[in-house]
Amino acid sequence: MNKVIPSLITIAVCSTLFTSISEASSHREAPNITRFPTLDSTDFYAFNSYEEGRGDYVTFIANYIPLQDAYGGPNYFAMDPDATYSIHIDNDGDAVEDMTFAFNFKSMLPNNNMGVALTVGPEGNQRTVAVPLKNVGGVSAGNNAAVNFSESYTVSVISGSQRSGTKSMLTNTTNSSNDFYKPLDYIGNKTFSSMASYQEYANQFVYSVALPGCDGMGKVFVGQRKDPFVVNLGKTFDLVNYVPVEGDSAPGAGDGGGFPGGITQTADNDDLAMKNVTAIAVEVPKACVVGEGNGTIGSWTTASLPQARILNPNAAFAKTSVNGGALTQVSRLGNPLVNELVIGLKDKDTFSTSAPADDGQFADYVTHPSLPELLNILFKDAVNTTLGTDIETLAPTNFPRNDLVTAFLTGFPGVNQLATVTPSEMLRLNTAIAATPQNEQSAFGVAGDDLAGFPNGRRPGDDVVDIALRVVMGRLCYPIPVNGTDTDLGLCTSDDASVGNVPFTDGAPLDASMMDSSFPYLATPIAGSK
Repeated sequence: MNKVIPSLITIAVCSTLFTSISEASSHREAPNITRFPTLDSTDFYAFNSYEEGRGDYVTFIANYIPLQDAYGGPNYFAMDPDATYSIHIDNDGDAVEDMTFAFNFKSMLPNNNMGVALTVGPEGNQRTVAVPLKNVGGVSAGNNAAVNFSESYTVSVISGSQRSGTKSMLTNTTNSSNDFYKPLDYIGNKTFSSMASYQEYANQFVYSVALPGCDGMGKVFVGQRKDPFVVNLGKTFDLVNYVPVEGDSAPGAGDGGGFPGGITQTADNDDLAMKNVTAIAVEVPKACVVGEGNGTIGSWTTASLPQARILNPNAAFAKTSVNGGALTQVSRLGNPLVNELVIGLKDKDTFSTSAPADDGQFADYVTHPSLPELLNILFKDAVNTTLGTDIETLAPTNFPRNDLVTAFLTGFPGVNQLATVTPSEMLRLNTAIAATPQNEQSAFGVAGDDLAGFPNGRRPGDDVVDIALRVVMGRLCYPIPVNGTDTDLGLCTSDDASVGNVPFTDGAPLDASMMDSSFPYLATPIAGSK
Protein backbone atom coordinates (compact mmCIF):
# COMPACT_ATOMS: atom_id res chain seq x y z
CA MET A 1 0.00 0.00 0.00
CA ASN A 2 2.84 2.44 0.77
CA LYS A 3 4.02 2.19 -2.83
CA VAL A 4 0.77 3.61 -4.14
CA ILE A 5 0.27 6.38 -1.61
CA PRO A 6 2.44 8.84 -3.59
CA SER A 7 0.23 8.14 -6.56
CA LEU A 8 -2.82 8.90 -4.47
CA ILE A 9 -1.32 12.21 -3.43
CA THR A 10 -0.62 12.89 -7.08
CA ILE A 11 -4.26 12.34 -7.88
CA ALA A 12 -5.31 14.60 -5.07
CA VAL A 13 -3.39 17.46 -6.48
CA CYS A 14 -3.23 16.75 -10.20
CA SER A 15 -6.85 15.92 -10.72
CA THR A 16 -7.77 19.02 -8.83
CA LEU A 17 -5.66 21.08 -11.19
CA PHE A 18 -7.96 20.15 -14.03
CA THR A 19 -11.12 19.81 -12.01
CA SER A 20 -10.99 23.01 -10.09
CA ILE A 21 -8.83 26.12 -9.94
CA SER A 22 -11.24 28.70 -8.72
CA GLU A 23 -14.32 29.15 -6.71
CA ALA A 24 -17.73 27.80 -7.70
CA SER A 25 -18.13 24.13 -8.25
CA SER A 26 -20.65 24.10 -11.11
CA HIS A 27 -23.14 26.90 -10.55
CA ARG A 28 -24.37 28.39 -13.85
CA GLU A 29 -21.16 27.17 -15.51
CA ALA A 30 -22.16 27.14 -19.19
CA PRO A 31 -24.11 29.62 -21.34
CA ASN A 32 -26.96 27.27 -22.24
CA ILE A 33 -27.52 25.85 -18.77
CA THR A 34 -28.35 29.33 -17.46
CA ARG A 35 -31.61 28.96 -19.38
CA PHE A 36 -32.43 25.71 -17.54
CA PRO A 37 -31.86 26.43 -13.82
CA THR A 38 -33.88 23.41 -12.69
CA LEU A 39 -31.49 21.16 -14.64
CA ASP A 40 -28.30 22.89 -13.49
CA SER A 41 -26.14 20.51 -11.46
CA THR A 42 -24.17 22.41 -8.81
CA ASP A 43 -22.06 19.74 -7.10
CA PHE A 44 -21.62 15.98 -7.26
CA TYR A 45 -20.30 13.80 -4.45
CA ALA A 46 -19.39 10.12 -4.32
CA PHE A 47 -17.84 8.71 -1.16
CA ASN A 48 -17.68 5.71 1.10
CA SER A 49 -20.39 6.30 3.70
CA TYR A 50 -19.01 7.51 7.03
CA GLU A 51 -22.21 7.25 9.08
CA GLU A 52 -21.58 4.87 11.97
CA GLY A 53 -22.48 1.32 11.00
CA ARG A 54 -22.68 2.09 7.24
CA GLY A 55 -19.12 1.22 6.27
CA ASP A 56 -20.27 -1.23 3.59
CA TYR A 57 -22.17 1.48 1.71
CA VAL A 58 -21.35 4.19 -0.79
CA THR A 59 -23.23 7.50 -1.05
CA PHE A 60 -23.91 9.58 -4.16
CA ILE A 61 -25.27 13.13 -3.89
CA ALA A 62 -26.20 15.20 -6.93
CA ASN A 63 -27.19 18.79 -6.16
CA TYR A 64 -29.33 20.85 -8.53
CA ILE A 65 -30.89 24.32 -8.85
CA PRO A 66 -28.08 26.66 -7.76
CA LEU A 67 -28.10 29.87 -5.73
CA GLN A 68 -31.50 29.33 -4.10
CA ASP A 69 -32.54 32.25 -1.94
CA ALA A 70 -34.43 30.73 0.98
CA TYR A 71 -37.11 33.43 0.74
CA GLY A 72 -37.76 32.66 -2.96
CA GLY A 73 -41.53 32.22 -2.74
CA PRO A 74 -44.29 31.76 -3.50
CA ASN A 75 -43.23 28.93 -5.82
CA TYR A 76 -39.84 28.09 -4.32
CA PHE A 77 -37.81 25.41 -6.13
CA ALA A 78 -39.55 22.45 -7.71
CA MET A 79 -37.83 19.93 -9.99
CA ASP A 80 -38.68 19.86 -13.69
CA PRO A 81 -41.41 17.21 -14.27
CA ASP A 82 -40.31 16.82 -17.91
CA ALA A 83 -36.66 16.11 -17.05
CA THR A 84 -34.75 12.96 -16.17
CA TYR A 85 -32.07 13.40 -13.51
CA SER A 86 -29.48 10.61 -13.55
CA ILE A 87 -26.54 9.32 -11.53
CA HIS A 88 -24.29 7.13 -13.69
CA ILE A 89 -21.79 4.52 -12.51
CA ASP A 90 -19.03 2.93 -14.60
CA ASN A 91 -17.50 -0.06 -12.83
CA ASP A 92 -15.26 -1.52 -15.54
CA GLY A 93 -13.53 1.55 -16.98
CA ASP A 94 -14.91 1.79 -20.52
CA ALA A 95 -16.31 5.29 -19.74
CA VAL A 96 -19.84 4.02 -20.40
CA GLU A 97 -22.36 3.64 -17.58
CA ASP A 98 -22.95 0.12 -16.24
CA MET A 99 -25.63 1.31 -13.81
CA THR A 100 -27.84 4.40 -13.74
CA PHE A 101 -30.24 5.74 -11.14
CA ALA A 102 -32.77 7.82 -13.11
CA PHE A 103 -35.14 10.15 -11.24
CA ASN A 104 -38.40 11.43 -12.74
CA PHE A 105 -40.64 13.91 -10.94
CA LYS A 106 -44.32 14.80 -10.89
CA SER A 107 -45.89 17.96 -9.46
CA MET A 108 -49.37 17.78 -7.96
CA LEU A 109 -52.07 19.91 -6.38
CA PRO A 110 -54.77 18.41 -4.15
CA ASN A 111 -58.32 17.93 -5.41
CA ASN A 112 -57.35 16.61 -8.85
CA ASN A 113 -54.88 19.44 -9.44
CA MET A 114 -57.48 22.10 -8.64
CA GLY A 115 -55.70 22.97 -5.38
CA VAL A 116 -56.97 24.23 -2.04
CA ALA A 117 -59.81 26.74 -2.43
CA LEU A 118 -61.56 29.09 -0.04
CA THR A 119 -65.15 30.23 -0.03
CA VAL A 120 -65.03 34.01 -0.41
CA GLY A 121 -67.87 36.56 -0.16
CA PRO A 122 -71.13 37.06 1.71
CA GLU A 123 -74.03 34.66 1.50
CA GLY A 124 -75.69 35.02 -1.87
CA ASN A 125 -72.54 36.30 -3.52
CA GLN A 126 -69.94 33.66 -2.77
CA ARG A 127 -67.17 32.26 -4.94
CA THR A 128 -64.87 29.30 -4.46
CA VAL A 129 -61.39 30.70 -5.14
CA ALA A 130 -58.10 28.82 -5.32
CA VAL A 131 -55.35 30.09 -3.00
CA PRO A 132 -52.01 31.38 -4.37
CA LEU A 133 -49.71 29.74 -1.80
CA LYS A 134 -48.11 26.30 -1.50
CA ASN A 135 -49.46 25.90 2.02
CA VAL A 136 -52.38 27.37 3.91
CA GLY A 137 -51.25 26.65 7.46
CA GLY A 138 -48.58 25.06 9.58
CA VAL A 139 -46.84 21.87 8.44
CA SER A 140 -45.06 19.36 10.65
CA ALA A 141 -44.00 15.74 10.77
CA GLY A 142 -47.10 13.65 10.29
CA ASN A 143 -49.31 16.65 9.50
CA ASN A 144 -49.53 17.61 5.81
CA ALA A 145 -53.16 18.79 5.87
CA ALA A 146 -52.23 22.38 5.00
CA VAL A 147 -50.02 21.48 2.04
CA ASN A 148 -51.24 22.82 -1.31
CA PHE A 149 -48.46 21.47 -3.51
CA SER A 150 -46.46 18.26 -3.56
CA GLU A 151 -43.86 16.46 -5.63
CA SER A 152 -43.51 12.73 -6.10
CA TYR A 153 -40.84 10.86 -8.00
CA THR A 154 -39.87 7.43 -9.24
CA VAL A 155 -36.39 5.96 -9.47
CA SER A 156 -35.44 3.66 -12.32
CA VAL A 157 -32.38 1.48 -11.94
CA ILE A 158 -30.94 0.77 -15.38
CA SER A 159 -28.40 -1.98 -15.91
CA GLY A 160 -26.17 -1.25 -18.90
CA SER A 161 -26.54 1.78 -21.14
CA GLN A 162 -29.16 4.28 -19.99
CA ARG A 163 -30.74 4.28 -23.44
CA SER A 164 -30.78 0.54 -24.13
CA GLY A 165 -30.21 -1.23 -20.83
CA THR A 166 -32.55 -3.22 -18.62
CA LYS A 167 -34.78 -1.01 -16.47
CA SER A 168 -36.22 -1.85 -13.06
CA MET A 169 -37.95 0.35 -10.50
CA LEU A 170 -36.84 1.07 -6.96
CA THR A 171 -39.43 -0.04 -4.45
CA ASN A 172 -40.51 2.15 -1.54
CA THR A 173 -40.54 -0.32 1.33
CA THR A 174 -42.85 1.96 3.35
CA ASN A 175 -45.85 1.32 1.10
CA SER A 176 -44.53 -1.27 -1.39
CA SER A 177 -45.02 1.16 -4.26
CA ASN A 178 -42.66 2.82 -6.74
CA ASP A 179 -43.60 6.32 -5.58
CA PHE A 180 -41.46 8.52 -3.35
CA TYR A 181 -42.12 12.04 -2.14
CA LYS A 182 -40.11 15.22 -1.76
CA PRO A 183 -40.59 17.55 1.23
CA LEU A 184 -41.66 21.14 0.81
CA ASP A 185 -38.79 23.57 0.79
CA TYR A 186 -38.03 25.32 4.08
CA ILE A 187 -40.59 28.11 3.62
CA GLY A 188 -39.98 29.53 7.08
CA ASN A 189 -40.56 29.16 10.79
CA LYS A 190 -44.18 30.22 10.86
CA THR A 191 -44.88 27.27 8.59
CA PHE A 192 -42.50 24.80 10.27
CA SER A 193 -42.05 26.31 13.78
CA SER A 194 -38.27 25.86 13.96
CA MET A 195 -35.23 24.41 12.23
CA ALA A 196 -35.49 21.29 14.38
CA SER A 197 -39.15 20.86 13.41
CA TYR A 198 -38.34 21.27 9.72
CA GLN A 199 -35.61 18.65 9.96
CA GLU A 200 -37.99 16.25 11.73
CA TYR A 201 -40.47 16.85 8.92
CA ALA A 202 -37.84 16.33 6.21
CA ASN A 203 -36.57 13.13 7.84
CA GLN A 204 -39.89 11.50 6.92
CA PHE A 205 -38.73 11.64 3.30
CA VAL A 206 -35.61 9.51 3.82
CA TYR A 207 -36.70 6.17 2.40
CA SER A 208 -35.34 2.66 2.70
CA VAL A 209 -35.42 1.03 -0.70
CA ALA A 210 -35.21 -2.45 -2.13
CA LEU A 211 -32.63 -2.58 -4.91
CA PRO A 212 -33.30 -4.87 -7.90
CA GLY A 213 -30.75 -7.67 -8.07
CA CYS A 214 -29.13 -6.60 -4.80
CA ASP A 215 -29.32 -8.39 -1.48
CA GLY A 216 -28.88 -5.26 0.61
CA MET A 217 -31.22 -2.34 1.24
CA GLY A 218 -30.43 1.19 0.17
CA LYS A 219 -31.63 4.69 1.03
CA VAL A 220 -32.91 7.58 -1.07
CA PHE A 221 -33.74 11.22 -0.34
CA VAL A 222 -34.62 14.20 -2.51
CA GLY A 223 -35.11 17.58 -0.91
CA GLN A 224 -33.80 21.03 -0.18
CA ARG A 225 -30.53 21.30 1.74
CA LYS A 226 -28.13 24.08 2.64
CA ASP A 227 -25.62 24.50 -0.18
CA PRO A 228 -22.55 22.60 1.09
CA PHE A 229 -20.16 24.33 -1.27
CA VAL A 230 -18.12 27.13 0.33
CA VAL A 231 -16.56 29.77 -1.87
CA ASN A 232 -15.54 33.42 -2.15
CA LEU A 233 -17.64 33.61 -5.28
CA GLY A 234 -18.20 37.26 -6.19
CA LYS A 235 -14.64 38.46 -5.65
CA THR A 236 -13.17 35.45 -7.40
CA PHE A 237 -15.02 36.07 -10.64
CA ASP A 238 -14.14 39.76 -10.39
CA LEU A 239 -10.65 38.88 -11.65
CA VAL A 240 -9.82 37.37 -8.22
CA ASN A 241 -10.38 40.62 -6.33
CA TYR A 242 -8.37 39.63 -3.24
CA VAL A 243 -4.89 38.35 -2.51
CA PRO A 244 -5.44 34.57 -2.69
CA VAL A 245 -2.71 33.62 -0.20
CA GLU A 246 -3.01 32.92 3.53
CA GLY A 247 -2.46 36.24 5.31
CA ASP A 248 -1.91 34.77 8.76
CA SER A 249 0.85 32.55 10.07
CA ALA A 250 -1.74 29.76 10.24
CA PRO A 251 -5.38 29.60 9.11
CA GLY A 252 -7.52 31.47 11.61
CA ALA A 253 -4.58 32.82 13.63
CA GLY A 254 -5.58 36.42 12.94
CA ASP A 255 -1.99 37.62 13.41
CA GLY A 256 -1.21 38.87 9.92
CA GLY A 257 1.94 36.78 9.98
CA GLY A 258 1.52 35.30 6.51
CA PHE A 259 1.76 36.87 3.05
CA PRO A 260 1.54 40.70 3.23
CA GLY A 261 -2.04 41.67 2.45
CA GLY A 262 -3.10 38.06 2.11
CA ILE A 263 -6.67 36.99 2.85
CA THR A 264 -7.74 35.87 6.33
CA GLN A 265 -9.92 32.80 6.84
CA THR A 266 -13.47 33.76 7.80
CA ALA A 267 -16.98 32.49 7.13
CA ASP A 268 -17.78 36.00 5.90
CA ASN A 269 -15.93 35.10 2.69
CA ASP A 270 -18.46 32.39 1.84
CA ASP A 271 -20.90 33.93 -0.64
CA LEU A 272 -23.04 30.77 -0.56
CA ALA A 273 -23.52 30.83 3.21
CA MET A 274 -27.20 31.77 2.87
CA LYS A 275 -27.99 29.71 -0.23
CA ASN A 276 -29.81 26.39 -0.59
CA VAL A 277 -29.77 23.65 -3.22
CA THR A 278 -31.94 20.64 -4.03
CA ALA A 279 -30.17 17.35 -3.31
CA ILE A 280 -30.72 13.96 -4.91
CA ALA A 281 -29.08 11.44 -2.58
CA VAL A 282 -28.71 7.67 -2.89
CA GLU A 283 -26.92 5.26 -0.58
CA VAL A 284 -26.34 1.71 -1.82
CA PRO A 285 -24.30 -1.30 -0.71
CA LYS A 286 -20.85 -1.24 -2.27
CA ALA A 287 -21.34 -4.80 -3.50
CA CYS A 288 -24.23 -3.63 -5.67
CA VAL A 289 -22.27 -1.04 -7.66
CA VAL A 290 -18.80 -2.51 -8.19
CA GLY A 291 -19.94 -5.22 -10.61
CA GLU A 292 -17.12 -7.50 -11.75
CA GLY A 293 -14.58 -4.68 -11.82
CA ASN A 294 -11.70 -4.07 -9.42
CA GLY A 295 -13.70 -2.22 -6.77
CA THR A 296 -13.04 1.26 -8.13
CA ILE A 297 -15.93 3.05 -9.81
CA GLY A 298 -16.33 6.16 -11.91
CA SER A 299 -19.46 8.26 -11.59
CA TRP A 300 -21.13 11.43 -12.85
CA THR A 301 -24.56 13.06 -12.93
CA THR A 302 -26.61 14.33 -15.87
CA ALA A 303 -29.96 15.98 -16.47
CA SER A 304 -31.86 15.52 -19.72
CA LEU A 305 -35.02 16.70 -21.49
CA PRO A 306 -37.01 15.34 -24.43
CA GLN A 307 -35.61 16.90 -27.58
CA ALA A 308 -38.75 18.82 -28.58
CA ARG A 309 -41.01 21.06 -26.51
CA ILE A 310 -44.22 22.70 -27.75
CA LEU A 311 -45.58 25.35 -25.44
CA ASN A 312 -49.27 25.36 -24.58
CA PRO A 313 -50.71 28.78 -25.55
CA ASN A 314 -53.46 28.21 -22.98
CA ALA A 315 -51.31 26.81 -20.18
CA ALA A 316 -52.75 25.25 -17.05
CA PHE A 317 -51.17 23.47 -14.09
CA ALA A 318 -49.46 20.28 -15.35
CA LYS A 319 -50.43 21.30 -18.91
CA THR A 320 -47.82 23.89 -19.80
CA SER A 321 -46.25 22.07 -22.74
CA VAL A 322 -46.06 18.89 -24.77
CA ASN A 323 -42.67 17.18 -24.94
CA GLY A 324 -41.40 14.52 -27.29
CA GLY A 325 -38.40 13.07 -29.06
CA ALA A 326 -35.21 11.47 -27.83
CA LEU A 327 -33.99 12.17 -24.33
CA THR A 328 -31.31 14.87 -24.76
CA GLN A 329 -28.63 15.65 -22.19
CA VAL A 330 -28.54 19.28 -21.02
CA SER A 331 -26.08 19.18 -18.11
CA ARG A 332 -23.24 17.00 -16.87
CA LEU A 333 -21.01 17.00 -13.80
CA GLY A 334 -18.37 14.65 -12.45
CA ASN A 335 -15.38 16.32 -10.80
CA PRO A 336 -15.92 19.86 -9.50
CA LEU A 337 -15.16 22.98 -11.54
CA VAL A 338 -14.27 21.29 -14.82
CA ASN A 339 -16.78 23.01 -17.08
CA GLU A 340 -16.81 26.13 -14.94
CA LEU A 341 -13.15 27.07 -15.04
CA VAL A 342 -11.20 24.68 -17.24
CA ILE A 343 -13.20 24.14 -20.43
CA GLY A 344 -13.06 27.16 -22.75
CA LEU A 345 -16.17 29.28 -23.15
CA LYS A 346 -16.70 28.13 -26.73
CA ASP A 347 -16.83 24.48 -25.65
CA LYS A 348 -18.79 24.66 -22.41
CA ASP A 349 -22.14 23.74 -23.97
CA THR A 350 -20.43 20.92 -25.88
CA PHE A 351 -19.04 19.53 -22.64
CA SER A 352 -22.49 19.75 -21.00
CA THR A 353 -23.97 17.51 -23.69
CA SER A 354 -21.04 15.12 -24.11
CA ALA A 355 -20.30 11.73 -22.55
CA PRO A 356 -17.10 10.66 -20.75
CA ALA A 357 -16.20 8.30 -23.60
CA ASP A 358 -15.86 11.34 -25.89
CA ASP A 359 -13.59 13.43 -23.68
CA GLY A 360 -10.60 13.16 -26.01
CA GLN A 361 -11.94 16.23 -27.80
CA PHE A 362 -11.08 18.33 -24.72
CA ALA A 363 -7.47 17.12 -24.37
CA ASP A 364 -5.83 20.52 -24.95
CA TYR A 365 -7.61 21.92 -21.91
CA VAL A 366 -5.82 19.27 -19.83
CA THR A 367 -2.37 19.23 -21.38
CA HIS A 368 -2.17 23.02 -21.76
CA PRO A 369 -4.58 24.56 -19.19
CA SER A 370 -5.18 28.28 -19.58
CA LEU A 371 -6.07 29.22 -16.02
CA PRO A 372 -2.52 29.15 -14.64
CA GLU A 373 -1.58 31.65 -17.32
CA LEU A 374 -4.53 33.86 -16.42
CA LEU A 375 -3.52 33.84 -12.76
CA ASN A 376 0.02 34.71 -13.78
CA ILE A 377 -1.24 37.72 -15.75
CA LEU A 378 -3.33 38.87 -12.79
CA PHE A 379 -0.71 38.53 -10.04
CA LYS A 380 2.87 38.36 -11.33
CA ASP A 381 3.61 42.07 -11.17
CA ALA A 382 2.00 42.44 -7.75
CA VAL A 383 3.98 39.52 -6.33
CA ASN A 384 7.27 40.85 -7.68
CA THR A 385 6.52 44.31 -6.31
CA THR A 386 5.54 43.02 -2.88
CA LEU A 387 8.46 40.62 -2.50
CA GLY A 388 11.06 42.63 -4.40
CA THR A 389 11.64 39.68 -6.71
CA ASP A 390 11.92 39.23 -10.46
CA ILE A 391 9.98 36.01 -10.99
CA GLU A 392 9.59 35.36 -14.71
CA THR A 393 6.27 33.51 -14.43
CA LEU A 394 4.05 32.33 -11.59
CA ALA A 395 2.54 29.57 -13.74
CA PRO A 396 4.06 26.08 -13.81
CA THR A 397 6.21 25.49 -16.88
CA ASN A 398 6.10 21.69 -17.34
CA PHE A 399 4.33 21.04 -20.66
CA PRO A 400 2.50 19.03 -21.80
CA ARG A 401 0.77 18.23 -18.54
CA ASN A 402 1.03 14.46 -18.89
CA ASP A 403 0.90 14.13 -15.11
CA LEU A 404 -2.50 15.79 -15.26
CA VAL A 405 -3.70 13.46 -18.00
CA THR A 406 -2.73 10.45 -15.90
CA ALA A 407 -4.25 11.74 -12.70
CA PHE A 408 -7.42 13.20 -14.11
CA LEU A 409 -8.31 11.11 -17.14
CA THR A 410 -6.96 7.65 -16.36
CA GLY A 411 -6.34 7.27 -12.62
CA PHE A 412 -3.41 5.43 -11.06
CA PRO A 413 -2.85 1.65 -11.02
CA GLY A 414 -3.70 0.10 -7.68
CA VAL A 415 -5.32 3.26 -6.39
CA ASN A 416 -8.26 4.70 -8.30
CA GLN A 417 -7.76 3.26 -11.76
CA LEU A 418 -10.62 1.14 -13.06
CA ALA A 419 -10.13 -2.34 -14.50
CA THR A 420 -10.04 -0.95 -18.05
CA VAL A 421 -8.34 2.37 -18.71
CA THR A 422 -10.29 4.75 -20.95
CA PRO A 423 -9.25 8.40 -20.68
CA SER A 424 -12.37 10.19 -19.47
CA GLU A 425 -13.66 12.72 -16.94
CA MET A 426 -15.36 10.94 -14.05
CA LEU A 427 -15.29 11.19 -10.26
CA ARG A 428 -13.35 8.02 -9.35
CA LEU A 429 -13.81 6.26 -6.01
CA ASN A 430 -11.96 3.27 -4.63
CA THR A 431 -14.67 1.55 -2.59
CA ALA A 432 -12.08 -0.61 -0.81
CA ILE A 433 -10.57 2.33 1.08
CA ALA A 434 -12.44 2.60 4.37
CA ALA A 435 -14.28 5.80 5.19
CA THR A 436 -12.67 8.20 7.63
CA PRO A 437 -14.93 9.11 10.58
CA GLN A 438 -16.35 12.61 10.33
CA ASN A 439 -14.31 14.05 13.22
CA GLU A 440 -11.06 12.74 11.72
CA GLN A 441 -11.51 13.91 8.14
CA SER A 442 -9.06 16.32 6.55
CA ALA A 443 -10.58 19.08 4.44
CA PHE A 444 -7.62 18.57 2.09
CA GLY A 445 -8.53 14.92 1.42
CA VAL A 446 -5.71 12.77 0.13
CA ALA A 447 -3.30 15.71 0.15
CA GLY A 448 -4.12 16.05 3.86
CA ASP A 449 -3.09 12.45 4.55
CA ASP A 450 -6.72 11.28 4.39
CA LEU A 451 -7.00 8.58 1.72
CA ALA A 452 -10.80 8.51 1.90
CA GLY A 453 -11.14 12.08 0.62
CA PHE A 454 -10.93 14.00 -2.63
CA PRO A 455 -9.93 13.06 -5.27
CA ASN A 456 -10.60 9.50 -4.14
CA GLY A 457 -14.25 10.37 -4.61
CA ARG A 458 -15.43 13.59 -3.01
CA ARG A 459 -17.06 14.23 0.37
CA PRO A 460 -19.13 17.32 1.24
CA GLY A 461 -16.43 18.54 3.65
CA ASP A 462 -13.53 18.34 1.18
CA ASP A 463 -12.23 21.84 0.43
CA VAL A 464 -11.61 21.40 -3.29
CA VAL A 465 -11.18 25.15 -3.76
CA ASP A 466 -8.07 25.55 -1.59
CA ILE A 467 -6.62 22.29 -2.88
CA ALA A 468 -7.13 23.51 -6.42
CA LEU A 469 -5.62 26.94 -5.92
CA ARG A 470 -2.45 25.43 -4.47
CA VAL A 471 -2.17 22.76 -7.10
CA VAL A 472 -2.74 25.00 -10.08
CA MET A 473 0.23 27.06 -8.96
CA GLY A 474 2.51 24.02 -8.71
CA ARG A 475 2.26 22.36 -5.29
CA LEU A 476 2.89 19.04 -7.05
CA CYS A 477 6.40 20.14 -7.94
CA TYR A 478 7.43 20.22 -4.28
CA PRO A 479 7.60 17.31 -1.81
CA ILE A 480 4.20 16.24 -0.45
CA PRO A 481 3.81 14.89 3.11
CA VAL A 482 2.90 11.20 2.98
CA ASN A 483 2.32 9.54 6.36
CA GLY A 484 4.28 12.42 7.86
CA THR A 485 7.23 12.07 5.48
CA ASP A 486 7.92 14.56 2.71
CA THR A 487 7.81 12.66 -0.57
CA ASP A 488 9.01 13.80 -3.98
CA LEU A 489 6.49 12.55 -6.53
CA GLY A 490 8.93 12.94 -9.40
CA LEU A 491 6.34 14.60 -11.65
CA CYS A 492 8.06 17.98 -11.87
CA THR A 493 10.58 20.01 -9.88
CA SER A 494 10.55 23.21 -7.90
CA ASP A 495 12.17 24.88 -10.91
CA ASP A 496 8.90 24.25 -12.79
CA ALA A 497 6.76 26.10 -10.21
CA SER A 498 8.10 29.35 -8.80
CA VAL A 499 5.37 29.70 -6.17
CA GLY A 500 4.27 26.09 -5.82
CA ASN A 501 4.86 26.00 -2.06
CA VAL A 502 2.72 29.07 -1.30
CA PRO A 503 -0.49 28.44 0.77
CA PHE A 504 -3.06 29.71 -1.73
CA THR A 505 -6.65 30.04 -0.45
CA ASP A 506 -9.92 31.83 -1.15
CA GLY A 507 -10.27 32.54 2.58
CA ALA A 508 -13.59 30.66 2.89
CA PRO A 509 -13.05 27.72 5.27
CA LEU A 510 -14.81 24.37 4.86
CA ASP A 511 -14.62 21.13 6.83
CA ALA A 512 -16.70 18.06 7.63
CA SER A 513 -18.04 19.52 10.89
CA MET A 514 -20.25 21.80 8.80
CA MET A 515 -22.18 18.75 7.55
CA ASP A 516 -24.39 16.15 9.20
CA SER A 517 -22.92 12.83 10.28
CA SER A 518 -25.60 10.64 8.71
CA PHE A 519 -27.42 10.22 5.42
CA PRO A 520 -28.13 12.42 3.50
CA TYR A 521 -25.21 14.25 5.17
CA LEU A 522 -25.99 17.76 3.91
CA ALA A 523 -27.16 20.27 6.52
CA THR A 524 -30.71 21.50 7.10
CA PRO A 525 -31.54 24.27 4.60
CA ILE A 526 -31.69 27.96 5.43
CA ALA A 527 -35.18 29.11 6.49
CA GLY A 528 -37.03 31.51 4.22
CA SER A 529 -38.26 33.36 7.30
CA LYS A 530 -37.12 33.27 10.91
